[in-house]
Amino acid sequence: MAYIAVSGSGTTAGDDALQTAVWRLRSRACWLDAAALLLPRAREAGPALQRASLLVERCLYTGGGWAEAEDALRTAEATAHGDEERGAAACERGHLAYVSTLLRVHDRTDEAHAALGRAAALLEPQAPGRALLDFRRGLIAENLSDSPQSARGAYVRAHAAATDRGDTLLLSSTWRHLAGLALRNGEMAEAKHGFAESLRIREELGYLVGTAPALVSLAEAVAEPEARRLRAEAGRLVRLLGGVPTWLTGRLVPPFPFSPPSPV
Repeated sequence: MAYIAVSGSGTTAGDDALQTAVWRLRSRACWLDAAALLLPRAREAGPALQRASLLVERCLYTGGGWAEAEDALRTAEATAHGDEERGAAACERGHLAYVSTLLRVHDRTDEAHAALGRAAALLEPQAPGRALLDFRRGLIAENLSDSPQSARGAYVRAHAAATDRGDTLLLSSTWRHLAGLALRNGEMAEAKHGFAESLRIREELGYLVGTAPALVSLAEAVAEPEARRLRAEAGRLVRLLGGVPTWLTGRLVPPFPFSPPSPV
């Protein structure tokens, strides 16, 4: 099963041409074009879930495209067979509900908790999607439940599993969110290290759309004038991508007031 949200398929030399093309489009914020490449196989469980994941990510970065994401997710749920596929679809359902709540489109907190709980019941402890599930449970604990200790535990589990599986894209997120918790606690050296690792991975992968958030996060843990340079570079990338991520645009105007780590 090709599951792009877990491992960033298309980032290594051994990936097939389709996955490479999908990754290149995704990394440059062209989610609709990437999803279109998968449309001919959208009645198969793997491609259907991958397509839904792309369109949910588009919602997170742009604040739009909800109807397309919901439609793709319903298709993924309908084509899922077996606990692993159903668990992965439930994880994506929970993530969409989380994003909707986080961006204040609709409060779907209960749906997010229920869907991720369903995913946890379906996915075996060593299933490929378990690390992503733990990470997303951490997001909910941190950003919806205001429970940083629970969030840290979930992020640590996700980080360890992603390390074991070589899931570098997920590692870029676990590094950054663990660093964000360290920043909240005033642990500046740990925060700087985690943010720097996240940025390094995203730059190495060519994950352009995720690089600006990583730059802004690192800027919170370093002194001027380095912080200003990082934010200026983030602003350049956001402009290059046409204002994506949308939730960064208002945070990149001087004098760059303090802001918490961004949601991806």
